[in-house]
Amino acid sequence: MQYNRIVAWKEKRNMHPLIDCHAHLTDRAFDADRGAVIARAKEAGVSRVVIVGQDGDENEAVLAAQMEEPFFAGCLGYHPDRFADDRPPPTGEALERVIGQIRRSAGEIVAIGEVGLDRWVCRDDARREAQHDALARLVDLAAELDLPLNLHSRSAGRRTIDLLLQKGASRVLMHAYDGKAGHALRGVEAGFVFSIPPSIVRSPQKRKLVRALPLEALALESDSPVLGPERGERNEPANLTLTVAAIAEIKGVRPEEVERVTTHNALRLFALHEFRSD
Repeated sequence: MQYNRIVAWKEKRNMHPLIDCHAHLTDRAFDADRGAVIARAKEAGVSRVVIVGQDGDENEAVLAAQMEEPFFAGCLGYHPDRFADDRPPPTGEALERVIGQIRRSAGEIVAIGEVGLDRWVCRDDARREAQHDALARLVDLAAELDLPLNLHSRSAGRRTIDLLLQKGASRVLMHAYDGKAGHALRGVEAGFVFSIPPSIVRSPQKRKLVRALPLEALALESDSPVLGPERGERNEPANLTLTVAAIAEIKGVRPEEVERVTTHNALRLFALHEFRSD
């Protein structure tokens, strides 16, 4: 990891707090050193991490984690990979459990997520239809509860944006979007925010996306423990500084401007207040 160099770079200038808009810090990959990961994130200038749930069990872990650690802001969701072809078919009870969790916890969470479409892991037509129907229900629930959406759209960017626009959604974070920039611009017009992970340093698609979208439509995410600067290595929120540097270089602006604008976008989208523990 390039952590020491990153922190040194941050210390040379006036830091703006960073917000990690999408991470999985309840994942088992962090069980041995979660406290150290949080400490490194804070030292690197991260002021808040939005953690997402993927099913009923993980949603409970997210709720517990944000109660124990104010640094976390929680989202509850039902990940589209639960419909994957290589998994047992999801039950209606599983989705109803998640909907019940979201309703009961609506005042404690900052968004519904992780939810979305994934046509990479789900190729069977019937499963794709079930996946689409589940997302449609959750988009309606977000509108009913006045909550934003934290969206996954692997190999389904256009279809996801079509569904969201048809339903009039506007408070949307498109996480690690892998689709075409032209479709993304349709989301930008509707007010969507697109979060960029540290994998931008090795991803031509993410760099092309950042070039195409205005800074006012961008936010930061780690998607920890994946999508780090080095393929196959565990990612963590401290690596957001690499995302900042990459966006600044592509946009031709100072890193401080990237920090300021992306943090503003995240605070606005998730109705967060700035939080610092130091």
